[in-house]
Amino acid sequence: MTAQRNRLDADRWHFSHGPIDVIAEAHGDAAVVAAAHEAAWQRFACVLDELVGELRELRRPIQTVQATHTLRGPIARRMWSACAPFSAGFITPMAAVAGSVAQELVACYLRAGIERAWINNGGDIALHLAPGAQVRIGLLADIGTFDWRGAGPLLTDGQFDITADVPVRGVATSGWRGRSLSLGIADSVTVLAATAAEADAAATVIANAVDVDDVGIRRKPASECKDDSDLGDIPVTVDVATLDSVQVRRALDAGSACAQALQAAGRIHAAVLVCQKQWRVVEPLCSDALRVAQPVGRVAMSAVGSVFA
Repeated sequence: MTAQRNRLDADRWHFSHGPIDVIAEAHGDAAVVAAAHEAAWQRFACVLDELVGELRELRRPIQTVQATHTLRGPIARRMWSACAPFSAGFITPMAAVAGSVAQELVACYLRAGIERAWINNGGDIALHLAPGAQVRIGLLADIGTFDWRGAGPLLTDGQFDITADVPVRGVATSGWRGRSLSLGIADSVTVLAATAAEADAAATVIANAVDVDDVGIRRKPASECKDDSDLGDIPVTVDVATLDSVQVRRALDAGSACAQALQAAGRIHAAVLVCQKQWRVVEPLCSDALRVAQPVGRVAMSAVGSVFA
């Protein structure tokens, strides 16, 4: 198995290697963009082997991992740093793997001549925005409703703009329907934070907190869902029946409280929590700096300067 790449258009490349699947997009001077894409590709080709070499440590609970002694690579150490603030609960550095990889690759685009760039690693996004630049993020609340065969404009449940003056360079989404396992029942929790690694870790924690006791929720040990899960035998959500609206509100209350605490501690900028068609938005502390479109139904995604979470 070797890393592969495919050029999608003048601005975008698709990089893939095993479980890592990345879309890299950049805008600016054509020669500079091309050089940055090549640098990102060269870095990407080494990423999976680096992580596999440290996988044993990265799957251990964060409290048992000493980054300065046991972790060698910059991505592994970034994963640890993003998860360390949540060591009071159960978390492993793997909670920040996608965001940390995206953040490593976007560094290749931090050069004069590039107006904006982003790495989208399965919905976990790292951004580069030069002064005056902005990007629009489209939000799909429930991946279970997404029809991959659909044609025409991409329809989203909400959109928000990030400008260069906003302290957000990472967007990540977690939930029980996603590619990672979750302890909670959120269809999705999308977090905006200073970095992609921090957004990834926080989205995991908040999604876990969107929870309630109910007979309509089915769980089983993580080890029965994935043989190599870093969660071991911890019960994870595998199915959620249609719940009473009061129960959904309680679950969202718990998740919102978690998100607000992280915001107060400076860990996140904002968050959108979704569970069974109910929404909670934890607004930015400076709401004028970030325009968040309240999700009210599917709308077409703008084609220019847009990325999908």
